[in-house]
Amino acid sequence: FFFKQKTAYEDKLVTGVQTCALPICLMGQWCRAHGIGALVLAHTQEDQAETFLLRLGRGSGVDGLSAMRTKAGFPLEGFADIALYRPLLNVGRAELRAELVRRGASWLEDPMNEDPRFARVRIRRLLPQLAAAGISPARIADAAAHLGRAREALDRETAEFLAGKVRFEPGRARLDGDALRLLDPEIGLRVVSRVLMRVSGAAYRPRFERLERLLAALREPGSAARTLLGCRIGKAPKARAEFGPATLEIVPEKPRRTGASAMKRRKVSRPPSKSPQKGRNVGLTFNS
Repeated sequence: FFFKQKTAYEDKLVTGVQTCALPICLMGQWCRAHGIGALVLAHTQEDQAETFLLRLGRGSGVDGLSAMRTKAGFPLEGFADIALYRPLLNVGRAELRAELVRRGASWLEDPMNEDPRFARVRIRRLLPQLAAAGISPARIADAAAHLGRAREALDRETAEFLAGKVRFEPGRARLDGDALRLLDPEIGLRVVSRVLMRVSGAAYRPRFERLERLLAALREPGSAARTLLGCRIGKAPKARAEFGPATLEIVPEKPRRTGASAMKRRKVSRPPSKSPQKGRNVGLTFNS
């Protein structure tokens, strides 16, 4: 099936980023309305390569550079009962189209796939030049698959730390700061990211550079509280320091004051001016 939504292209165009969240949300809603628990996507080998190069340009780590999975959970909150399948990740785009032509099957082209304002389209147009230099989509997809296996190993270590050194409660979490400092940085990044996402309810992890800066700060003894992804990360109160003095507590960040309330806070109260009262003689001194 195919969804055509005007706002996805004309009203919600963001330079450099294709508006993928709206279509996938619509598809998730359609599946739920029709009692379907699996959504099959036709991502190809070129899509895998383009995603790798896009994330490479953003400075992503292992998670971002690892391959899209053939089976994955839904990428948006509220659709945990729907799984995503990508059975064509090892099939080239031209190969897929040739097979559709052979079968007499038609397909629809998304106009965003030809719009150079999107970074993915610009990268797509570079793929033939990269292939001529020996960096084919297949080679890039292989590299992403290797990183995917590394991701799985890191996931296991991360899960072990979360089970033993983190305590989750409704609306908050606490973790062992001393144990976090001893972790390999790659595992530490993943731990902090998972905790932030769970406490904040965010569907996506924070940008890698910001996450790196936060972890570096948390690994410093006595570091001040920090904020990221709508959460405040700081030293836990003594009553809740179950991992000792180095216990860190992660809670949702308090809403910032805006508008009239912020202006009211910034007002500086001044004492009333002592201007001369009417009819009162005031002496003036002059320096000669």
